Amino acid sequence: MAGVTLDTGALIAASRDDRRFWVWWKWLTSRGIVASVPSPVVAQAWRGPRDARLASVLSGCREVQFDATSSKRTGELCARSGTSDVVDAFVVLVAADRRDDVLTGDVSDLRHLAAFMPGVGRIRSLDDLGAA
Repeated sequence: MAGVTLDTGALIAASRDDRRFWVWWKWLTSRGIVASVPSPVVAQAWRGPRDARLASVLSGCREVQFDATSSKRTGELCARSGTSDVVDAFVVLVAADRRDDVLTGDVSDLRHLAAFMPGVGRIRSLDDLGAA
């Protein structure tokens, strides 16, 4: 695996102490892989500093900012794909730019978007983590 981009479902799994996530996270970090997490994903998952699990994961990630260029590229991806979920589209954009796999709870929507954005690795769900 070259890299991984986390979607909101992955961060929620961390926050809820999902064992599948934490086994996979240990595997990932033990190999020196630093996950990317788009800033809108952080906004969807973050509810305050009292969530130590989520804070721990985020401290080990590279946060990718939603800037003027990426906002336009994200809007263009939404137009090409006929979708309107800007956060999902930005997740796919970040993954494509890095040639990352994606860990998500929303496999079907992200696979649809990835069909319009070359370069995305595998779109994986929490259920797939047994095969890390």
